[in-house]
Amino acid sequence: MPGDVGLWADVELLVMTGLRPMLPGVRVVDELPDRLETRVPLVSVLVVGGGDDEITDTATVDVAAFAATRAAAWALAEQTRRAMHALAATHNAGQQVVIDDVSTQERPAVVPYGNPAVRRAVATYAVSTRTRAAT
Repeated sequence: MPGDVGLWADVELLVMTGLRPMLPGVRVVDELPDRLETRVPLVSVLVVGGGDDEITDTATVDVAAFAATRAAAWALAEQTRRAMHALAATHNAGQQVVIDDVSTQERPAVVPYGNPAVRRAVATYAVSTRTRAAT
């Protein structure tokens, strides 16, 4: 019902849950682990903003691909971009949420990380969701 508080999805969890089966062998997290250089390849998901119209929640989500080399970071970022778009028009039964749309707001770009053993590419997506009533 519009205006109800507490019906919004945990978009970070929603995206992580959706990406994991599409990125086999890649750890997908919402917090970076210690000794990141020993845990790549890794994708991190972070909601950085967004808004709603009381029906649709559109979250702005930064998705960072971490790898040991620049080429590997690029490849993982592009694989992740395809996976992000594949989340559109899906339903997460656990959260009873529909992902209506995923659009790229900022394409993947290499961003220095500060650890010479880790390379990072970051992209920003708009993820539009709405609650689906239990059936």
